[in-house]
Amino acid sequence: MRKSKKERQRLLIETIKDNPFITDEELADQFTVSVQTIRLDRLELSIPELRERIKNVAEKRFDDEVRSLPIDEVIGEIIDIELDQTAISIFDVKHEHVFKRNQIARGHHVFAQANSLAVAVINDELALTAKANIQFTRSVKENERVIAKAKVLRIDEEKGRTLVEVKSFVNNELVFTGEFEMYRYKK
Repeated sequence: MRKSKKERQRLLIETIKDNPFITDEELADQFTVSVQTIRLDRLELSIPELRERIKNVAEKRFDDEVRSLPIDEVIGEIIDIELDQTAISIFDVKHEHVFKRNQIARGHHVFAQANSLAVAVINDELALTAKANIQFTRSVKENERVIAKAKVLRIDEEKGRTLVEVKSFVNNELVFTGEFEMYRYKK
């Protein structure tokens, strides 16, 4: 049985509150209405689209977790993090990130994503790059999505150093690798 618009919108709010990652298509199936109806309901209720909801959830979650720098200073979008263990971020290469003559991403953007992820994964108030050994394995082009994965290899509390490995991929192809020796505040 179809629900009234008012009832559907009330349930829509509850459903999205319980699962902010639900798609418009899934909502349309659940409420047996068109995707367009769901989009109109969301607009009327000022509920953002899925991508914006994911970003909001990530910012709230990682704002509490990331200690070494403000979340808005991370290059790319952190999608997963376990402090002093692993982290993953996504960076979409846009027109402003590439050289005009060949549409290849400027290296400092790919490096910045990896470096800021290496900083973000550190469970400390202060984390700075002391040394980096990096290698670009292929050029990244405009409109490609770079997925960077950071892994903490070693923590030396005595020296206040942490070794972080970052590997960046485009469609599962390695495009960048780096080992970052990070300075962290000694307690």
